[in-house]
Amino acid sequence: MAKDRFLIAPIKEGLRTDLKSWQIPEDSFEKLTNAYMYEGRIRKRFGSVCTGTGWTSAATAQLFSRLRITLTGGSAVGITDGAGAATGTVPGNIFKVGQLFSIGDEIFTVYQTGTPAAMLTTGGATTHTFDTTSGAYVFNGAPATTQIYFYPAEPVMGLWNVETDVLNSNPAIAFDTQFAYQFSGGFWNRIGPTTGSQFNGSDSEFFQAANWRGATGDVNILFTSNFNASIPAAATDDPMWYYDGTGITGWTQFQPAFIVGANFVRSARIILPFRDRLILLNTIENDAGGGLGTNTQHANRCRFSHNGSPLAASAFYEPNQAGFTGGGWIDASTKEQIVGAEFIKDRLIVYFEKSTWELAYTGNAVQPFIWQKINTELGSESTFSSVPFDKAILTIGTTGIHACSGANVQRIDSEIPDLVFRIRNDNEGPQRVAGIRDYYSENVYWTFSTSNSDQYAETYPNVILVYNYKDGTWAINEDSITSFGFFEQQTGRTWASSALPWHSAGFTWSSGTIQAQFRQVIAGNQEGFVFKLANNIFTNASALQITNMSAAAGIVTITVIDHNLFTGSFIKISNCQGVTGINDNNYIVTATSEDTIQVYEANFAGTYTGGGTISRVSRIDILTKRFNPYVKTGTNISIDSVDFAVQRTTNGEITVDYTPSSSYISMVTDGIATGAIVGNNVLETSAYDLVPLEQYQQLLWHRVYFGTEGDSIQLNIILSDDQMLDTDIAESDFQLEGFILNLSQKGRIS
Repeated sequence: MAKDRFLIAPIKEGLRTDLKSWQIPEDSFEKLTNAYMYEGRIRKRFGSVCTGTGWTSAATAQLFSRLRITLTGGSAVGITDGAGAATGTVPGNIFKVGQLFSIGDEIFTVYQTGTPAAMLTTGGATTHTFDTTSGAYVFNGAPATTQIYFYPAEPVMGLWNVETDVLNSNPAIAFDTQFAYQFSGGFWNRIGPTTGSQFNGSDSEFFQAANWRGATGDVNILFTSNFNASIPAAATDDPMWYYDGTGITGWTQFQPAFIVGANFVRSARIILPFRDRLILLNTIENDAGGGLGTNTQHANRCRFSHNGSPLAASAFYEPNQAGFTGGGWIDASTKEQIVGAEFIKDRLIVYFEKSTWELAYTGNAVQPFIWQKINTELGSESTFSSVPFDKAILTIGTTGIHACSGANVQRIDSEIPDLVFRIRNDNEGPQRVAGIRDYYSENVYWTFSTSNSDQYAETYPNVILVYNYKDGTWAINEDSITSFGFFEQQTGRTWASSALPWHSAGFTWSSGTIQAQFRQVIAGNQEGFVFKLANNIFTNASALQITNMSAAAGIVTITVIDHNLFTGSFIKISNCQGVTGINDNNYIVTATSEDTIQVYEANFAGTYTGGGTISRVSRIDILTKRFNPYVKTGTNISIDSVDFAVQRTTNGEITVDYTPSSSYISMVTDGIATGAIVGNNVLETSAYDLVPLEQYQQLLWHRVYFGTEGDSIQLNIILSDDQMLDTDIAESDFQLEGFILNLSQKGRIS
């Protein structure tokens, strides 16, 4: 019987969940996980690579991508003596299992509590203890006269840039729950706050920051707040701070007074410069009534400085105060909290919980701002979810993903209408949502934790929502990212400075993405790693630390603090010292607690001494629509084969499963089990050995055969378990440019 051929190309749709799968467009997908629509084709999700330069081996590269503290002075000796000895106490007040030290290339891992207890070491140090009550450390026999670094291993709570006068060179600043860090000299190092101080926020109190002028107009200041202030007040409340760019001595508490000698602003959810004034939104104000005073939250308030230096003593004085120079406040006529704010050109749009407002400039020196409501029912639930564009702001609200044009607010997620309701509300889920715009790949990324996630992966974000704003399409990535930012301090990459294998890199040496000072998107995770995102890298950064491991009967139990992995996910293990049989292999995970996982490795041997890291291995999982081009005539279909147009890879392949009618029966699995089909339905994206010309082609047309009929056919393009466990296959690129369905009619539907 003659076959009809139906071409699906170019692909212009993405994830669609608004209709049943047989009703969605031909080039859309019921599931699009770890892949996305890009310029008319489906391609593998973005990859990532650790930040940092100067490492001596892949095993020590992790030390340059993590937030770390150079120990020096005070209670910390900081540099070992001629015998490799040193004692001291690390800064801060969090001392825990999972933290690290490094001295040269020797890595010390805090794997147990104690007062003190021995740490693991990858080198020859004879003494290496840490007190998890006091933070005291003791080393002996370590590398001599060498700097000691400490890694707090806390979640990354903010990634911002300090604006400078140098073009395309704005240093990246990172925050964890206790300290601020700057990327300089090829690694991240603590720069604040001042010596003897630390922040006290939780792992859901993220840092917001803004650049503006200092005491004079030629001086730039970074203002920041983590909005950690209790009602009525607590000793662990954090003030706002500002940073002048001069290192650890450059931090100053910022608590502007608005009543002379009395009331001041303790904290604010948002700090922004607007119309030559510093704006504080959703303030917590203190009456300074003795001792700590009493905090009061004004969740709907805008408090603003005068037109001039925000550091002046009278900058925020109210009009009835002696010395008043133009400061003041104005409350919106709603009791909803201010959640977020962003600019459209020179207009400041402010998001409340369930409404959207504009803080409009009046030009009146007495009352320079007024509130104007734009939308009464659509707001934002996540401070860091707002992503600015020239003509709109995108944000995540309680009812959907919204775009605000300044005149109107409307949902843009009609193709995935239920996804926003999957955002976890407990464990401070809304506060953990963060978004960023990737200008190079023309995507917006939002990270969040899902309400139906595994019980051991429910605190930190575990999903990335991908929005291709050029074509208006959606996709899902599985990942764990706490914060996004931009990075302009990349040095030009050479092959010698890259830890990537050839098959995992899709960039050319003329690519802008590897040039010096290219503006890249960076991300941080719950263990203090910071890594660069790139859509031309096909693997994920090795950005989870192995704190300990042991084995019994082939079952390897691995301690990975706050791993956020779920049972059934895949990982690659690298850099483990003291053991054999496990490095550079992929494994399927069984999660046993928030801090432990298990994998099976019969060849595991030895005693773990530290240094191990884990990278996520992303399973591509694509579910097409249910195809039946004859449905208008009420006819079943019979599928013979599908011709796939794929970009050539060196080692890649993927499985094409299929299901008939409205069932979810795997024809490949059941067919192999019963002997009804011969073969495994593997789509090879590498060149066929028997077709010599394919070695030189960029595009390959490869056919996969099927044999079933029904009222529709649905394809599941997925990396099988065996393919996920093969590092060459799992680390290969995948790009699907289109496909041709070879079908025929087969009887009536009913």
